Amino acid sequence: MPTTTPARPRAAEGGLRRIAHHTLFWPVVALIALLAANTVYRPSFLSVTVLNGHLFGAPIDILRNSAPLMLVALGMTLVIATRGIDLSVGAVVAISGALSLSFIATSPNPGSLSTVLLAIAIALGVSLVLGVWNGFLVSVVGIQPIIATLILMTAGRGIAMLITEGQITTVTSPPFKTLGAGFWLGLPVATLVAGGVFLLVAFLTRRTALGMLVESVGINPSASRLAGVKARTIVWTVFALSGLFSGLAGLILASNVMAADANNAGLFIELDAILAVVIGGTSLQGGKFSLSGTFVGVLIITTLTLTVTIVGISPLVTPLFKALVVIAVTLLQSPRIRESFAARARQRAARPEEVSA
Repeated sequence: MPTTTPARPRAAEGGLRRIAHHTLFWPVVALIALLAANTVYRPSFLSVTVLNGHLFGAPIDILRNSAPLMLVALGMTLVIATRGIDLSVGAVVAISGALSLSFIATSPNPGSLSTVLLAIAIALGVSLVLGVWNGFLVSVVGIQPIIATLILMTAGRGIAMLITEGQITTVTSPPFKTLGAGFWLGLPVATLVAGGVFLLVAFLTRRTALGMLVESVGINPSASRLAGVKARTIVWTVFALSGLFSGLAGLILASNVMAADANNAGLFIELDAILAVVIGGTSLQGGKFSLSGTFVGVLIITTLTLTVTIVGISPLVTPLFKALVVIAVTLLQSPRIRESFAARARQRAARPEEVSA
């Protein structure tokens, strides 16, 4: 008599198949592969030590260095979910850092907490206004997002240069330095700030109607308007949030080095943010988005950058390695590639098995 396959192994096989088809499967595999490669090259890579009550180690460095990109990528995720794109985030990062440090530098008491808080408020306020401006051009004027944000991308660094008068502005302000290089409860303040913003955005998009409204606008703007969704307001909101988050990222970057470099601050961060969003499985065509996928994508890019440094390869070659990883992950996430893998799996399952009578 032929034997039958037990139900439990079939259920387990089906569970593994569902896991393999999950959007985050290959990004997580890529991240684990990078961490494993670093651990093989340097066995102490994943070790974390405590010094003066603070946590130190490569994993902590990855989390701290991921903070600015995480903030920018969060805003980019929401913008892309509405079928948009924001190329101006790098310029907003530069403007935010230039504003805050220029204000502190010209203040009579740069080490005062009130001065630092006012500088942060000014930088975030201007960044929010810039995001609102992008949203106005897209949702009200009707300019394509890539063109509307390209305007600020082109002019933004010029604005930052005007603010710093073409110089690299440096200051000495312990309260401001805490934002990018300080610790609280053993963890980097920058990581805690980015983590808090991530949790807030996750709550607003998954526990309120905001996420559903953003997805509806991205899937079909016309149908969403007919259904009563204020698509213009949603688009305006996500661009404003993108500007605000980019401004906060600019503050962290400026605080980390205590200098405002209008030419290099946030340079190409918009490309890294788009890569992180795409790696995380969010479609550039709008609609469904994944904040957890963006989180994994940011970790992949930051870990890859650190890997190049650890191995001793020139930083000039880093974009090449980023491109290779992105190509590999996106190909594995491609529906056509997935369907090819699934078809092969079905063919193997359909082959007659040798059974004993």
